Amino acid sequence: MPGDTLRLGLIGDNIRASRSPLLHRIAGEMLDIPTVYDRLIPADLGESFDAVFADCAATRRGINVTYPYKEVAARKVTVEDPLVRAIGAVNTVLFEAEGPKGHNTDFTGFKAAYARVRGDAAPGTVLMIGTGGVGRAVAFGLAGLGAATLRLIDRDRAKAEALASELGAAAPAMAVEVAEEAEAAAEGADGLINCTPLGMEGYPGSPLPRAAMARASWAFDAVYTPEDTQFLTDAKAQGLHVISGWELYFYQGVHASRLFTGQGLDEAALRARLRED
Repeated sequence: MPGDTLRLGLIGDNIRASRSPLLHRIAGEMLDIPTVYDRLIPADLGESFDAVFADCAATRRGINVTYPYKEVAARKVTVEDPLVRAIGAVNTVLFEAEGPKGHNTDFTGFKAAYARVRGDAAPGTVLMIGTGGVGRAVAFGLAGLGAATLRLIDRDRAKAEALASELGAAAPAMAVEVAEEAEAAAEGADGLINCTPLGMEGYPGSPLPRAAMARASWAFDAVYTPEDTQFLTDAKAQGLHVISGWELYFYQGVHASRLFTGQGLDEAALRARLRED
């Protein structure tokens, strides 16, 4: 209700540069809901993820969860949406009287970001590097967008194979392959996706050489701090149509705000405010 303070937060590592607090503060102003949104880094607090989560359950309306805790969080909540249960990762938690409820606005946010930039163009054959929490959401999003083939790469091959198996059961129309080496797997791909931390502040670099991008048509990077990652800079240099992680940040935040407040936002006005700050 207007006048009541909405207490929120973000649990993750390496989130000092996150702009989620700004997004939700502005959203609160637009909705006339005083909002507190804190960065909660377990190591800085000297506590485990479980302890931080428990404190949030007692003191906050909800939280966002980011790397590397999305899959851990999914095991601590009730997930009512069967598709989000299949994803196995949550990035938004509401603390309800009957217990914590998990949602995944990375999933819905990726589809919205893709549509904003590429319209109804089919994804085609896609190489996705990284199969952690955000990668799982993006993979299921690609299935929903009608991708023909998805090639998965992860340093932990077992994680990629598990996701491939789950996608095969949930989205049989999309062919899924597990590859060993990114440069070879990029051959013949229409889309290239980075869902690793590489490129994030504190994790410099790119998971794919620039030369391997030359024949693709589009690229997406889940990293948004900085927005112009090496991965996307290289993709632009090779003439690809790029979808920045900023778009995912924006739409997952809009969708999370609706869950936190029960109200919609003027998306154009919010976008303008965020680009100003």
